[in-house]
Order: sequence, then C-alpha cells, then structure tokens
Amino acid sequence: MAEEIKKEDVEKKNIFPVIFKVILGLVFLTLGAWAVYSWWGDILLLVKGCIGPFLILAGIITLAIARD
Repeated sequence: MAEEIKKEDVEKKNIFPVIFKVILGLVFLTLGAWAVYSWWGDILLLVKGCIGPFLILAGIITLAIARD
C-alpha cells in the first residue's frame, strides 16, 4: 500500500515539466505561424533563391551516382 502512494506522488511530480513543455511548444508554434504569415513574401523570395543551388546539388549527386 505504501508503494502505491509513492508511485502516485512520483506521477504527480512529473506532470508539471510535461505541462510546461507542452505550453512552451504551443507558444513556439504560434510564434512560428505568425512569423510565416508576416513574412510570407520574404519566404517565397528565399525559396525561389534556393531553387538554383538545390538543382545544382541534385545534378552533382545524380552524376556521382551514375558514375558508380
């Protein structure tokens, strides 16, 4: 019986860090969504700028695989 009480105490103590992490995660998700919404034009510009280097890297990898 004493063991059951100890287990309940341990479970109650471990719930607060979990709740804190969940709340912190929700705050980060909210801030991230707001940042994407606010800077949507800049994000599109960044993606457009990365297309060229990505295609070059994909071509180099494809040639390296074809060589083997």
